[in-house]
Amino acid sequence: MSATALSQTPLQGDPAHKDPLLRPLRIKHVEFRNRIMSTSHACGLESGGMPQEAYQLYHLEKAKGGIGLSMFGGSSNVDRDSPNIFRQLNVGDDAIIPHLRRFSERMHGEGAALMCQITHLGRRGDPYAGDWLPTIAPSPLRETLHRSIPKEMDEHDIARVVKAYAAAARRCKEGGLDGIETLAAGHLIGQFLSPLTNRRTDRFGGSLENRCRFALMVHTAMREAVGDDFLLGIRYVVDEATKGGLSFDDCVEAALLLKREGAVDFFNAIYGTMDTTRALAEENMPGMGSKLAPWVEPVGAFKAEIGLPVFHAARIADISSARFAVAEGKLDMAGMTRAQIADPHLVAKLAAGREEEIRPCIGATHCQSPYRPSCLHNPVTGRETKLSHVIRPTTGPKRKIVIIGGGPAGLEAARVAAERGHEVELYEAASDVGGQVLLGATGSWRRDLIGIVEWRVAELERLGVGIHTNAYMEADDIKALAPDVVILATGGLPQIDLLEGDDLCVSTWDILSGQVPIGRDVLVYDGTGRHPAPLSAEKAKEAGANVTYATIDGTICEELTYAERLRWKKRFLALGIAPVSETRLVGVHRKDNRLEAVLLNEISREETSVLVDQVIVEQGSIPMNELFEELRSTSKNEGVTDIETFIRLEKQPFHDGAGFELHRIGDAVSSRNIHAAMLDAVRICSPL
Repeated sequence: MSATALSQTPLQGDPAHKDPLLRPLRIKHVEFRNRIMSTSHACGLESGGMPQEAYQLYHLEKAKGGIGLSMFGGSSNVDRDSPNIFRQLNVGDDAIIPHLRRFSERMHGEGAALMCQITHLGRRGDPYAGDWLPTIAPSPLRETLHRSIPKEMDEHDIARVVKAYAAAARRCKEGGLDGIETLAAGHLIGQFLSPLTNRRTDRFGGSLENRCRFALMVHTAMREAVGDDFLLGIRYVVDEATKGGLSFDDCVEAALLLKREGAVDFFNAIYGTMDTTRALAEENMPGMGSKLAPWVEPVGAFKAEIGLPVFHAARIADISSARFAVAEGKLDMAGMTRAQIADPHLVAKLAAGREEEIRPCIGATHCQSPYRPSCLHNPVTGRETKLSHVIRPTTGPKRKIVIIGGGPAGLEAARVAAERGHEVELYEAASDVGGQVLLGATGSWRRDLIGIVEWRVAELERLGVGIHTNAYMEADDIKALAPDVVILATGGLPQIDLLEGDDLCVSTWDILSGQVPIGRDVLVYDGTGRHPAPLSAEKAKEAGANVTYATIDGTICEELTYAERLRWKKRFLALGIAPVSETRLVGVHRKDNRLEAVLLNEISREETSVLVDQVIVEQGSIPMNELFEELRSTSKNEGVTDIETFIRLEKQPFHDGAGFELHRIGDAVSSRNIHAAMLDAVRICSPL
């Protein structure tokens, strides 16, 4: 979206607007300009537990993009025995107040409301982090996911933590925020509420009313600290959906108690539990392979019982799902957190009638990786101090840019260069653009990956970029086009590098593309921990093959996010595939009419062998360098991309003389993921 179009978009909510998502919402004295929010999350951009420049710019981009409410500070800690283990904020210290004031001024200046989530982790903490204090909880029960065995809280602990919540709420109000929410569910408040984690027999345990006591004390103390002109909410489970846990009726009853006491102004509803990887990935933050908006119906039923505003986020990944939920009265505010990591200008595009230009969230969960908050196919998110979401036209000469290769890197390079106003032509040797994404978007749950390609093709058509398929380009063909810049996004070829027997193996690409038939007994060897090997194993198993799966890593899919690993583990269980870990494929030999694969266990250093009909190898790719080598001698820069200017997003150093600049991006340089390929494209093309 152009800078001019963005600045002219009417973002203030209209009560009579035909789109329910663009109608304002009032809670007490606060009016949200529309019904789209970003829910709180630990975005990984804090500095020393404080929301400084990078953190604020990340949220500010959403405000510029029209968001109604940005909730920040996922799991912000109120006290010393709730340490920063997710890169959270520290709301337990007055030092945060000036940062909050600056943050609030900036967000309000763009018309967005701002709130923070505050919490005490309880048993979800880490006794070996921060001040090395024991974790605390209502009962000394270990959480599976975070592993600590907590100290059972006494009355003194309870009084101290209640006081800490009130002090944190006061800091948030002094910081100019519009409100806060506490986090129940698997955090300390929720640990008191749930019979799964609260085995007490005193006034804080037993009956539901007793188990609500701590939550009520916390919210009452906060209300006394901040008054009625500051919103207090709670991120609250509507059904733990676990045997022995809180039922829907329990959750409604406890919520009505909080409401009756005036302790809350809104509920931010979630579903299920979060104390295991499965619960976190499938219930709390479902991703690709899960249905869209899976918990809207139970949340809607909860809202109907409560009579207070209800927010909700769980894979509300597209405008249609959000619009339905709000229009049908299931929600008052649709949390589109990951959708706005993909496109922080989502609301502005919607308001401008350009919904089709919204970059889709495909649910890849890359934003939950250690590199959060990065989106798999938006490399600008989280890098707002260096990169811009708005691509502005060049002020220099228009250049002719030729891009060879229509995979993710090439498509993104063409899009960015065209937005800059250059003349762009893209050439792809295959019959369709998409590259390895076309292989990756196969299997039982990876189909949404194709959105990466489809959105860019639509954008290139809108921008008038020439897309030439079935176009195998040689060096002379490229030179004949008289380009100013040539960008090679030609990808690579599968790497099968064994001590012996390379020629007896097939690649995962051969299997996924269907170019090679699947054998009866196959060995799939995974040397990267990425998607191709499990995709191939799945395809082979579904074709009726007996599958042996060996991986070099300690577990399958080591390079993927925890949600993706869980998905593949679950899929392997369903298929009956038992992976062999920490094992290397060292050689393949012919034996009679079969293949003998030699495997080396990396721990014992012992070799074993397995007889199969087919060996499928995944070890990434190696660049196809022939075209690059042919072109570099006649290029201005000899094919050299200056790293320093590349990182600083400056134009590459000018090279005198006739000819063209030549650059490589994505897997044409080295085997990496889609996000890295996209970042290469943006770094090269943004300064052009």
